[in-house]
Amino acid sequence: MNIKLTQFTEDIILQFDQIPVDRKLLLDRLTSYIQGNLNAGKESLLMFICTHNSRRSHFGQILCALAADFYQVSGIQTFSAGTEVTAFHPNAIAALRSIGMEIHTTDTRSNPHYIVSWSSTDSLHAYSKLIDDEGNPKEHFAAIMTCTHAEQNCPFVVGADFRIGLSFDDPKAFDGTAQESEMYLARVHQIAREIFYVFSRLTH
Repeated sequence: MNIKLTQFTEDIILQFDQIPVDRKLLLDRLTSYIQGNLNAGKESLLMFICTHNSRRSHFGQILCALAADFYQVSGIQTFSAGTEVTAFHPNAIAALRSIGMEIHTTDTRSNPHYIVSWSSTDSLHAYSKLIDDEGNPKEHFAAIMTCTHAEQNCPFVVGADFRIGLSFDDPKAFDGTAQESEMYLARVHQIAREIFYVFSRLTH
């Protein structure tokens, strides 16, 4: 990791006390799911789902992959999806770049594809996609619902063997305002805190 991303991770692991107790109890369910797979020698396929797969679900997928590497937890694969296809939003990309992620466009279509890297050897392919996209798992995965709309309107995710609602406020509400950058970065920090908390409690 570069210096900026290293500093980000060092800051995040000192912020677990900012997570409310009731939220930690919810996050512990996700920890138990991953721990169960670890104990059984199985991979954990973690799909972060939001309506448009443009902001929060990408944050979840990318920051979860970062946490797995940081805590050296093997057998973790992360994915993201939406109930509609839009695009990975430029403001979300800017927020991730601000913490040290390297993000490069691989094409310029209306729904661009990106390579997101957090080290010289670790990266993932990011673009807006549906739950049943060919790149996403079809069975034995966790459906992690990152927005209330998707959680309420997609009560059953085909193929998922675990489902959890981890809704986060949408930074989209601040698009075009003076608080835009601040609120996107705040959401990155919040999601990272919770995901890193989950991985900090694993034994492997």
